[in-house]
Amino acid sequence: MQNIIDVIYNKLPNMSATDKKIAQIILQQSKAVIDYTISQLAKKSLVSEASVSRFCKNLNIDGFHQLKTRLAQVSEAENVSGTIDDDIQSSLKNIADNKNIEINNTLKNLSTKMINELLDIIKKSQLIQVVAEGNTYPVAIDAVYKFNQIGLLAISDPAFETSIAQTLNMNSKDSLIVISNSGESRSLIKQIDVARKRNIKVIAITNRDDSPIAQKADIHLKTYVREQVFQSEYYFSRIAASTVIEAIFLLLIGQDKGTLDRITKHEELISDRKI
Repeated sequence: MQNIIDVIYNKLPNMSATDKKIAQIILQQSKAVIDYTISQLAKKSLVSEASVSRFCKNLNIDGFHQLKTRLAQVSEAENVSGTIDDDIQSSLKNIADNKNIEINNTLKNLSTKMINELLDIIKKSQLIQVVAEGNTYPVAIDAVYKFNQIGLLAISDPAFETSIAQTLNMNSKDSLIVISNSGESRSLIKQIDVARKRNIKVIAITNRDDSPIAQKADIHLKTYVREQVFQSEYYFSRIAASTVIEAIFLLLIGQDKGTLDRITKHEELISDRKI
């Protein structure tokens, strides 16, 4: 069963304004909420008791009592505040703790069967296209660099017009890796539709199983995000998605030691650019 704190973090960007008020109190005072009545949580959140009940329903749990039970099951190590304030050392500790949770939860929930299927697709691909948008795009560039370094031809382009044109030149022997936090990008969904019509295998990396991109993919790798800072504002963390790419890269190397020679050769060719 997924940690209820992770469930709240994953759903937070798409919550209503009312649900976000409740979520903020739970994330900031989860231990205290275990002993609250529904009226106390409603009062703290400045919402109605009915809103708290709807919040629980939106988390796919039976009611307030089950919410408190799920909160009580969360270990102290998994229950870390995400806030950043004027206390630099405390803020740095919060950042480190949350990043560790993101990485650990992302990796431990990837099944062996799914990863083996994913690696098989990547290794057999004549061409790997990696697509992303906005602040997720650096993860795509990192993936392209890593795949090419170990002998897997990979491409990407930040412009949607060019990127989808690349997809139109691909075939069933290729694969498409889609990286999206919300899994709701219209452009990326359109690109997946193009890929599927061309029988191209689609691998998605998002933090929502129920997102349109996750649902359309042949393989979905779920990331866990704990990036909630400055009290109520939400920012996307690239750490979890980058961790997935790094894990795939290292697993590919582990399965083919010959890739180390390719990395060495590449490093030798670019070494004269360094001081």
